[in-house]
Amino acid sequence: MVTTTTELTGDVLHAGDPGYEAARQGWNRLYQRYPESIVFCRNTDDVVNAVRWARTAGIAFRARSGRHCLEGWSSVDGGLVIDVSRMKNIHVDEASGTATIGTGLVQKEAVAALGERGYAIPTGSEGQVGLGGVVLGGGFGLLTRRMGLACDKLIAAEIVVAEGTDSARAIHVDANNHADLLWACRGGGGNNFGIATAYTVKLEKLADVAFLYATWSGLDHLSAILRTWQRDAPVADERLTSAIEIYQSGPTLAALWYGGSRKDVTSALEPLLEIGAPEVTVSEDSWPAVYADVDKAPQDVYNWKFFSQFVKSPFPEDAIDLICHFMAHSPSPASNYFLSGFGGAVRNEPPGGSAFPHRDALFYCEPGAGWNGSDLTATALGWVADFARALRPYVDGAYVNVPNVSAADWQAQYYGPHVDRLRQVKATYDPFNVFSFEQSVPPKAS
Repeated sequence: MVTTTTELTGDVLHAGDPGYEAARQGWNRLYQRYPESIVFCRNTDDVVNAVRWARTAGIAFRARSGRHCLEGWSSVDGGLVIDVSRMKNIHVDEASGTATIGTGLVQKEAVAALGERGYAIPTGSEGQVGLGGVVLGGGFGLLTRRMGLACDKLIAAEIVVAEGTDSARAIHVDANNHADLLWACRGGGGNNFGIATAYTVKLEKLADVAFLYATWSGLDHLSAILRTWQRDAPVADERLTSAIEIYQSGPTLAALWYGGSRKDVTSALEPLLEIGAPEVTVSEDSWPAVYADVDKAPQDVYNWKFFSQFVKSPFPEDAIDLICHFMAHSPSPASNYFLSGFGGAVRNEPPGGSAFPHRDALFYCEPGAGWNGSDLTATALGWVADFARALRPYVDGAYVNVPNVSAADWQAQYYGPHVDRLRQVKATYDPFNVFSFEQSVPPKAS
């Protein structure tokens, strides 16, 4: 039973306490925030109490789970961080084919735990990223064309929302209770309407997969690779999802055939693999085993900047030339350009719909700079900004989980035709804009 106290409960760290420095740090070291306090919540009551406490005290607060908010918005100088990362419970209901998952689980933990029970859900590809934030913003990876988005599997949630002028409460959200909020949670972005403490998701039966990884040396074949991939990836068999990541050292291809064999994946990708002389490895294994090795991002790079874009028409030659130019002049070895295939099941909205508006995209893409040391910061930030600006005529929309902080029209870019409806949901559940950050959905004026 939720208490009525306004005291902080859970494990609390204040500025100056032992362990504070590590506890305040996010994944992206480019942004440094210094909250006054951090509360590590153990259960929903702790979250309710934290929101009540902050509102009563008049202190700004932010919610945090996996610490991967790319712009540092899950923390706040001088305020309270409400951390749900220790809420890692998971319960599978075999009869209904659903799982209720604590929002503290990161993606690799969720994939492994569900896999042990014979199930899977679509997720993003970065194992250390919190599942909760991924689900709320959309969520896509190497199961996307077969299973859809992570948010499409969301059928219920427990969410701590504001109540009155200084309180909070937990509500259950599903198709019959607060259905408008469930719709908003399917792609409307994290922490816009409240703090989710648990999700109930519809499960898929686990199948073995064929995973292919190819690397090319250098950028000589990049134009041909991009032309071929953008032609084939969005219309391939729906069991196949693929992504390209380009570094100054050369392009890489990751592709997964769900429920298929080595022959399936290599045959489907033959037009790509015939370009140049890529080094190719193929494995056949369970999805959890493959997923544990999918994330190949550099682990020793601490500063990052990304810019998200969706593509709804194939890149013309001018755009491909721009990509080749910028990758030939990237500011560091970790800097990259990422493309992930859409189509397939992404085009199918779940019952009740969702706030994710980019279902007609052919693929997602983002330039990203990664570097260490302040001497490269200005160059790296300028490279990403110039890259994104150069491609603007060829893209349509942006991804709320990879926020474009410089975009004046960010609401339209993230949410498209759903902006007004999301603002109405905000006005219904958070009329005083309690859950507010730099690009939070504003409540619709009455």
